[in-house]
Amino acid sequence: MGLLLKCFIVGPLQVNCYVVSDDDTMEAIVIDPGDEPDRVIDFVTERALKLKSIVCTHTHFDHIGGIPEIKEALNPLLLMHTDERTIYESAKEMAAFWGHQMDNLPKPDQYLSEGDKITVGSYSFEVIHTPGHTWGGICLYGEGIIITGDTLFEGSVGRTDLPGGNAKDLKKSFKRLMGLPPQTRVFPGHGPETTISNEIKYNFYNTE
Repeated sequence: MGLLLKCFIVGPLQVNCYVVSDDDTMEAIVIDPGDEPDRVIDFVTERALKLKSIVCTHTHFDHIGGIPEIKEALNPLLLMHTDERTIYESAKEMAAFWGHQMDNLPKPDQYLSEGDKITVGSYSFEVIHTPGHTWGGICLYGEGIIITGDTLFEGSVGRTDLPGGNAKDLKKSFKRLMGLPPQTRVFPGHGPETTISNEIKYNFYNTE
């Protein structure tokens, strides 16, 4: 069967949480479990997947709220970019400011950097550091797909007026992503799937 990608749309802000798995080895990772952790836990346990890690594309509260329960239930490693530490450590307070409750967050197990590889069974994804929406925002690229968090959406990009945002950095990150193969499938942090080709043609942020 090969590589499988399951998307759960979770929480009041409709975050795309992804479970990526290798159907042959049954290894899996979860990306951006923002809320409704029971749905992820049930999916992993019902399919007897071996959850290796939680990977954060960034650590705004709406993308990480499900981490505590998943970590407690399945004990995966928690991975994020090293530049996300400040935002992660203040996420509970940020959630409260926006009227959301969040459990105490566990400490990260590993910090990621540009060029690191994350494997899922026989498949591999490269960490691309894409600051702009946050200081330590990352995308995961490999196997003909890219998971972009809030760096890139269909027809749009992430906002830059929240902690860690920088419009100049985001423009650089956007241009970098537009250099990927046009047929690359894009799985964003909110909204529908797209392709690099579509974003080159239609994204308002593409000023070239």
